[in-house]
Amino acid sequence: MRSTSYMSILQVLVVLIGISQAAMAAPKDGVGKEPAKPSRITVPGQAEIPAEPIYAVVNGSPITVREYQEQLAETMRVRYYHGTIPEGMAEGLYKDVADLVIDRALLVDEAKKRGIKPDPGKFEKHLADLDSRYATEPEWQERRAEWVPRIKSNLDRQSMVEQLEKAVRDVPHPTADEVRNFYDKNPDLFTEPERLRLSIILLKVDPGAAKKDWDQAREEAQKILDRIKNGADFAEQARLYSQHDSAAKGGDMGYLHGGMLPRGMEDKIGMYQEGIVNEPVTTLEGIVLSRIENRVPAKLREFKSVEQRARDLLIRKRADDAWQGTLSQLRAAAKIRIVTPQAPKKG
Repeated sequence: MRSTSYMSILQVLVVLIGISQAAMAAPKDGVGKEPAKPSRITVPGQAEIPAEPIYAVVNGSPITVREYQEQLAETMRVRYYHGTIPEGMAEGLYKDVADLVIDRALLVDEAKKRGIKPDPGKFEKHLADLDSRYATEPEWQERRAEWVPRIKSNLDRQSMVEQLEKAVRDVPHPTADEVRNFYDKNPDLFTEPERLRLSIILLKVDPGAAKKDWDQAREEAQKILDRIKNGADFAEQARLYSQHDSAAKGGDMGYLHGGMLPRGMEDKIGMYQEGIVNEPVTTLEGIVLSRIENRVPAKLREFKSVEQRARDLLIRKRADDAWQGTLSQLRAAAKIRIVTPQAPKKG
Protein backbone atom coordinates (compact mmCIF):
# COMPACT_ATOMS: atom_id res chain seq x y z
CA MET A 1 0.00 0.00 0.00
CA ARG A 2 1.20 3.48 -0.84
CA SER A 3 1.02 6.16 1.81
CA THR A 4 -1.53 8.95 1.80
CA SER A 5 1.22 11.51 1.26
CA TYR A 6 2.38 9.63 -1.84
CA MET A 7 -1.11 9.73 -3.32
CA SER A 8 -1.41 13.44 -2.61
CA ILE A 9 1.80 14.06 -4.54
CA LEU A 10 0.40 12.18 -7.52
CA GLN A 11 -2.81 14.18 -7.39
CA VAL A 12 -0.88 17.46 -7.51
CA LEU A 13 1.15 16.14 -10.44
CA VAL A 14 -2.11 15.44 -12.26
CA VAL A 15 -3.17 19.06 -11.84
CA LEU A 16 0.19 20.58 -12.67
CA ILE A 17 1.25 18.63 -15.73
CA GLY A 18 -1.64 16.46 -16.86
CA ILE A 19 0.03 13.15 -16.05
CA SER A 20 -2.63 10.73 -14.86
CA GLN A 21 -2.37 9.11 -11.45
CA ALA A 22 -2.57 5.73 -13.15
CA ALA A 23 0.35 6.59 -15.38
CA MET A 24 2.51 7.99 -12.59
CA ALA A 25 1.91 4.83 -10.59
CA ALA A 26 3.31 2.93 -13.59
CA PRO A 27 0.76 0.09 -13.64
CA LYS A 28 1.59 -3.17 -15.31
CA ASP A 29 -1.62 -3.13 -17.29
CA GLY A 30 -3.02 0.33 -18.09
CA VAL A 31 -5.74 -0.61 -20.57
CA GLY A 32 -6.69 -4.18 -19.83
CA LYS A 33 -3.87 -6.10 -21.48
CA GLU A 34 -0.19 -6.82 -21.01
CA PRO A 35 2.05 -4.31 -22.83
CA ALA A 36 4.02 -5.64 -25.75
CA LYS A 37 7.59 -6.72 -25.18
CA PRO A 38 10.07 -3.86 -25.47
CA SER A 39 11.37 -3.03 -28.91
CA ARG A 40 15.07 -2.53 -29.44
CA ILE A 41 16.78 0.50 -30.91
CA THR A 42 19.83 -0.09 -33.05
CA VAL A 43 22.44 2.68 -33.09
CA PRO A 44 25.17 2.41 -35.77
CA GLY A 45 28.41 1.22 -34.20
CA GLN A 46 26.75 0.23 -30.95
CA ALA A 47 24.93 -2.76 -29.55
CA GLU A 48 21.15 -2.93 -29.52
CA ILE A 49 19.64 -0.79 -26.77
CA PRO A 50 16.45 -2.06 -25.08
CA ALA A 51 13.67 0.53 -25.28
CA GLU A 52 10.16 0.95 -23.92
CA PRO A 53 7.34 -0.85 -25.75
CA ILE A 54 6.37 1.17 -28.82
CA TYR A 55 2.78 2.02 -29.71
CA ALA A 56 3.42 3.77 -33.03
CA VAL A 57 6.15 5.37 -35.11
CA VAL A 58 5.33 8.79 -36.56
CA ASN A 59 7.74 10.20 -39.13
CA GLY A 60 10.43 8.01 -37.65
CA SER A 61 9.81 9.09 -34.04
CA PRO A 62 8.41 6.50 -31.60
CA ILE A 63 5.34 6.93 -29.41
CA THR A 64 5.60 4.61 -26.44
CA VAL A 65 2.88 2.39 -25.09
CA ARG A 66 3.22 4.30 -21.83
CA GLU A 67 2.40 7.60 -23.61
CA TYR A 68 -0.68 6.02 -25.12
CA GLN A 69 -1.79 4.55 -21.79
CA GLU A 70 -1.20 7.84 -19.97
CA GLN A 71 -3.31 9.68 -22.52
CA LEU A 72 -6.00 7.01 -22.36
CA ALA A 73 -6.18 7.24 -18.57
CA GLU A 74 -6.27 11.04 -18.68
CA THR A 75 -8.98 11.11 -21.38
CA MET A 76 -11.11 8.63 -19.45
CA ARG A 77 -10.71 10.71 -16.29
CA VAL A 78 -11.91 13.84 -18.10
CA ARG A 79 -14.73 12.29 -20.11
CA TYR A 80 -16.23 9.78 -17.72
CA TYR A 81 -17.02 10.70 -14.15
CA HIS A 82 -16.76 7.12 -12.87
CA GLY A 83 -13.84 6.21 -15.12
CA THR A 84 -15.89 3.56 -16.89
CA ILE A 85 -16.32 3.55 -20.66
CA PRO A 86 -20.03 3.48 -21.60
CA GLU A 87 -21.22 0.48 -23.58
CA GLY A 88 -20.45 0.77 -27.27
CA MET A 89 -18.12 3.76 -26.94
CA ALA A 90 -14.80 1.99 -26.42
CA GLU A 91 -13.68 1.89 -30.04
CA GLY A 92 -14.39 5.59 -30.50
CA LEU A 93 -12.45 6.41 -27.33
CA TYR A 94 -9.41 4.40 -28.41
CA LYS A 95 -9.41 6.09 -31.82
CA ASP A 96 -9.66 9.55 -30.23
CA VAL A 97 -6.72 8.76 -27.95
CA ALA A 98 -4.69 7.49 -30.89
CA ASP A 99 -5.43 10.71 -32.77
CA LEU A 100 -4.38 12.78 -29.76
CA VAL A 101 -0.99 11.14 -29.28
CA ILE A 102 -0.27 11.06 -33.02
CA ASP A 103 -1.25 14.72 -33.48
CA ARG A 104 0.91 15.68 -30.52
CA ALA A 105 3.89 13.87 -32.04
CA LEU A 106 3.32 15.60 -35.39
CA LEU A 107 3.03 19.00 -33.75
CA VAL A 108 6.17 18.53 -31.66
CA ASP A 109 8.03 17.45 -34.82
CA GLU A 110 6.75 20.51 -36.69
CA ALA A 111 7.75 22.78 -33.81
CA LYS A 112 11.27 21.39 -33.96
CA LYS A 113 11.43 21.99 -37.71
CA ARG A 114 10.45 25.61 -37.11
CA GLY A 115 13.18 26.01 -34.54
CA ILE A 116 10.82 26.33 -31.60
CA LYS A 117 12.48 25.54 -28.28
CA PRO A 118 10.82 24.60 -24.99
CA ASP A 119 10.39 27.41 -22.50
CA PRO A 120 12.84 26.44 -19.73
CA GLY A 121 11.02 28.67 -17.28
CA LYS A 122 7.89 26.52 -17.52
CA PHE A 123 9.70 23.42 -16.28
CA GLU A 124 11.83 25.26 -13.73
CA LYS A 125 8.78 26.92 -12.21
CA HIS A 126 6.88 23.64 -11.84
CA LEU A 127 9.88 21.79 -10.47
CA ALA A 128 10.60 24.53 -7.94
CA ASP A 129 6.97 24.42 -6.87
CA LEU A 130 7.07 20.63 -6.43
CA ASP A 131 10.36 20.78 -4.50
CA SER A 132 8.89 23.44 -2.24
CA ARG A 133 5.64 21.59 -1.60
CA TYR A 134 7.21 18.22 -0.94
CA ALA A 135 10.55 19.11 0.61
CA THR A 136 9.72 16.97 3.65
CA GLU A 137 7.98 14.13 1.78
CA PRO A 138 10.19 11.02 1.64
CA GLU A 139 8.25 9.60 -1.34
CA TRP A 140 9.01 12.68 -3.43
CA GLN A 141 12.67 12.56 -2.49
CA GLU A 142 12.91 8.85 -3.22
CA ARG A 143 11.23 8.99 -6.64
CA ARG A 144 12.20 12.49 -7.70
CA ALA A 145 14.95 11.26 -10.03
CA GLU A 146 12.45 8.90 -11.68
CA TRP A 147 9.68 11.46 -12.09
CA VAL A 148 11.59 14.60 -13.07
CA PRO A 149 12.66 13.46 -16.58
CA ARG A 150 9.08 12.51 -17.40
CA ILE A 151 7.73 15.76 -16.01
CA LYS A 152 10.28 17.71 -18.04
CA SER A 153 9.52 15.76 -21.21
CA ASN A 154 5.79 16.40 -20.91
CA LEU A 155 6.20 20.08 -20.09
CA ASP A 156 8.75 20.65 -22.85
CA ARG A 157 6.49 19.12 -25.45
CA GLN A 158 3.52 21.04 -24.10
CA SER A 159 5.50 24.28 -24.27
CA MET A 160 6.58 23.65 -27.87
CA VAL A 161 3.06 22.84 -29.04
CA GLU A 162 1.65 25.92 -27.28
CA GLN A 163 4.22 28.15 -28.98
CA LEU A 164 3.52 26.54 -32.35
CA GLU A 165 -0.22 27.01 -31.96
CA LYS A 166 0.24 30.63 -30.98
CA ALA A 167 2.40 31.24 -34.05
CA VAL A 168 -0.02 29.49 -36.42
CA ARG A 169 -3.03 31.31 -35.00
CA ASP A 170 -1.34 34.70 -35.36
CA VAL A 171 -3.19 35.47 -38.59
CA PRO A 172 -3.22 38.89 -40.33
CA HIS A 173 -6.02 41.17 -39.22
CA PRO A 174 -8.77 41.52 -41.82
CA THR A 175 -9.39 44.69 -43.76
CA ALA A 176 -12.59 46.72 -43.35
CA ASP A 177 -13.91 45.31 -46.63
CA GLU A 178 -13.22 41.73 -45.51
CA VAL A 179 -15.08 42.32 -42.25
CA ARG A 180 -18.06 43.75 -44.12
CA ASN A 181 -18.04 40.83 -46.54
CA PHE A 182 -18.01 38.38 -43.60
CA TYR A 183 -21.00 40.18 -42.09
CA ASP A 184 -22.92 40.07 -45.38
CA LYS A 185 -22.26 36.35 -45.87
CA ASN A 186 -23.14 35.33 -42.31
CA PRO A 187 -26.34 37.17 -41.36
CA ASP A 188 -27.37 34.46 -38.87
CA LEU A 189 -24.40 35.40 -36.67
CA PHE A 190 -25.67 38.95 -36.32
CA THR A 191 -29.42 38.43 -36.15
CA GLU A 192 -31.35 38.89 -32.92
CA PRO A 193 -33.64 35.84 -32.63
CA GLU A 194 -37.39 36.14 -32.44
CA ARG A 195 -38.59 37.00 -28.94
CA LEU A 196 -41.91 36.13 -27.42
CA ARG A 197 -43.63 37.64 -24.44
CA LEU A 198 -45.28 34.58 -22.96
CA SER A 199 -47.78 34.02 -20.18
CA ILE A 200 -48.45 30.53 -18.82
CA ILE A 201 -50.48 28.57 -16.33
CA LEU A 202 -48.66 25.48 -15.12
CA LEU A 203 -50.29 22.57 -13.34
CA LYS A 204 -47.34 20.58 -12.01
CA VAL A 205 -47.18 16.81 -12.31
CA ASP A 206 -44.31 14.68 -11.12
CA PRO A 207 -42.58 13.07 -14.15
CA GLY A 208 -42.92 9.67 -12.52
CA ALA A 209 -46.59 10.10 -11.64
CA ALA A 210 -49.24 7.63 -12.75
CA LYS A 211 -51.27 8.19 -15.92
CA LYS A 212 -54.36 9.06 -13.87
CA ASP A 213 -52.50 12.00 -12.29
CA TRP A 214 -51.56 13.36 -15.71
CA ASP A 215 -55.14 12.87 -16.93
CA GLN A 216 -56.48 14.69 -13.88
CA ALA A 217 -54.13 17.66 -14.46
CA ARG A 218 -55.12 17.75 -18.12
CA GLU A 219 -58.82 17.80 -17.21
CA GLU A 220 -58.23 20.63 -14.73
CA ALA A 221 -56.33 22.60 -17.37
CA GLN A 222 -59.21 22.14 -19.79
CA LYS A 223 -61.64 23.51 -17.20
CA ILE A 224 -59.43 26.58 -16.71
CA LEU A 225 -59.24 27.07 -20.49
CA ASP A 226 -63.05 26.85 -20.78
CA ARG A 227 -63.46 29.49 -18.08
CA ILE A 228 -61.05 31.83 -19.89
CA LYS A 229 -62.90 31.29 -23.17
CA ASN A 230 -66.10 32.24 -21.32
CA GLY A 231 -64.63 35.52 -20.15
CA ALA A 232 -62.45 34.74 -17.11
CA ASP A 233 -59.23 36.78 -16.90
CA PHE A 234 -56.10 34.77 -17.82
CA ALA A 235 -53.91 36.60 -15.31
CA GLU A 236 -56.38 36.02 -12.49
CA GLN A 237 -56.63 32.31 -13.33
CA ALA A 238 -52.82 32.13 -13.32
CA ARG A 239 -52.65 33.72 -9.87
CA LEU A 240 -55.25 31.26 -8.57
CA TYR A 241 -54.11 27.99 -10.13
CA SER A 242 -50.65 28.19 -11.68
CA GLN A 243 -47.81 26.49 -9.84
CA HIS A 244 -45.11 28.30 -11.80
CA ASP A 245 -42.94 31.08 -10.33
CA SER A 246 -44.68 33.52 -12.68
CA ALA A 247 -48.07 33.01 -10.99
CA ALA A 248 -47.72 36.15 -8.86
CA LYS A 249 -47.30 38.15 -12.10
CA GLY A 250 -50.40 36.68 -13.65
CA GLY A 251 -48.33 34.07 -15.51
CA ASP A 252 -46.22 36.69 -17.31
CA MET A 253 -42.76 35.20 -18.04
CA GLY A 254 -41.48 38.27 -19.88
CA TYR A 255 -39.69 38.08 -23.21
CA LEU A 256 -38.15 34.73 -24.15
CA HIS A 257 -36.43 33.34 -27.21
CA GLY A 258 -36.81 29.81 -28.54
CA GLY A 259 -34.20 28.14 -26.34
CA MET A 260 -35.87 29.44 -23.18
CA LEU A 261 -39.32 27.99 -23.82
CA PRO A 262 -40.72 25.19 -21.65
CA ARG A 263 -39.76 21.81 -23.09
CA GLY A 264 -42.59 20.41 -25.16
CA MET A 265 -43.63 23.80 -26.55
CA GLU A 266 -40.72 24.49 -28.93
CA ASP A 267 -42.23 22.64 -31.89
CA LYS A 268 -45.65 24.23 -31.41
CA ILE A 269 -44.82 27.86 -30.71
CA GLY A 270 -44.65 28.81 -34.40
CA MET A 271 -48.34 27.94 -34.81
CA TYR A 272 -49.51 30.05 -31.88
CA GLN A 273 -51.19 33.41 -32.45
CA GLU A 274 -50.91 36.51 -30.28
CA GLY A 275 -53.61 36.91 -27.68
CA ILE A 276 -55.03 33.40 -28.10
CA VAL A 277 -54.94 30.93 -25.19
CA ASN A 278 -53.67 27.63 -26.53
CA GLU A 279 -54.84 24.10 -25.84
CA PRO A 280 -53.15 22.30 -22.90
CA VAL A 281 -49.64 21.05 -23.67
CA THR A 282 -47.75 18.28 -21.87
CA THR A 283 -44.26 19.31 -20.75
CA LEU A 284 -41.67 17.79 -18.44
CA GLU A 285 -42.99 19.87 -15.55
CA GLY A 286 -46.66 19.22 -16.07
CA ILE A 287 -49.59 20.54 -18.11
CA VAL A 288 -49.29 24.08 -19.51
CA LEU A 289 -51.75 26.63 -20.84
CA SER A 290 -50.06 29.49 -22.65
CA ARG A 291 -50.75 32.76 -24.39
CA ILE A 292 -48.38 34.84 -26.51
CA GLU A 293 -48.76 38.47 -25.46
CA ASN A 294 -46.37 39.86 -28.05
CA ARG A 295 -44.14 38.49 -30.78
CA VAL A 296 -40.98 40.43 -31.75
CA PRO A 297 -39.64 39.13 -35.08
CA ALA A 298 -36.01 38.28 -35.67
CA LYS A 299 -33.94 41.31 -36.68
CA LEU A 300 -30.60 41.67 -38.42
CA ARG A 301 -28.49 44.13 -36.45
CA GLU A 302 -26.92 46.99 -38.36
CA PHE A 303 -23.31 46.51 -39.39
CA LYS A 304 -22.02 49.49 -37.44
CA SER A 305 -23.41 48.11 -34.17
CA VAL A 306 -21.69 44.72 -34.62
CA GLU A 307 -18.59 45.66 -36.61
CA GLN A 308 -16.17 44.80 -33.79
CA ARG A 309 -17.93 41.50 -33.13
CA ALA A 310 -17.73 40.67 -36.86
CA ARG A 311 -14.02 41.48 -36.85
CA ASP A 312 -13.39 39.30 -33.78
CA LEU A 313 -15.37 36.39 -35.22
CA LEU A 314 -13.54 36.59 -38.54
CA ILE A 315 -10.15 36.64 -36.83
CA ARG A 316 -11.14 33.66 -34.70
CA LYS A 317 -12.41 31.76 -37.74
CA ARG A 318 -9.20 32.42 -39.66
CA ALA A 319 -7.11 31.37 -36.68
CA ASP A 320 -9.14 28.15 -36.28
CA ASP A 321 -8.89 27.45 -40.01
CA ALA A 322 -5.14 28.02 -39.93
CA TRP A 323 -4.69 25.64 -37.01
CA GLN A 324 -6.93 22.92 -38.43
CA GLY A 325 -5.28 23.37 -41.81
CA THR A 326 -1.87 22.85 -40.26
CA LEU A 327 -3.02 19.66 -38.54
CA SER A 328 -4.57 18.39 -41.79
CA GLN A 329 -1.39 19.09 -43.76
CA LEU A 330 0.78 17.38 -41.18
CA ARG A 331 -1.51 14.36 -41.15
CA ALA A 332 -1.60 14.14 -44.94
CA ALA A 333 2.19 14.17 -45.21
CA ALA A 334 2.87 11.95 -42.21
CA LYS A 335 4.26 8.44 -42.24
CA ILE A 336 2.43 6.65 -39.46
CA ARG A 337 2.95 3.03 -38.48
CA ILE A 338 1.03 1.40 -35.64
CA VAL A 339 3.30 -1.09 -33.92
CA THR A 340 1.28 -2.20 -30.90
CA PRO A 341 -2.47 -1.55 -31.03
CA GLN A 342 -3.45 -0.72 -27.47
CA ALA A 343 -7.22 -0.60 -27.80
CA PRO A 344 -8.52 -3.83 -26.24
CA LYS A 345 -11.66 -5.19 -27.79
CA LYS A 346 -14.35 -6.33 -25.42
CA GLY A 347 -15.59 -9.78 -26.08
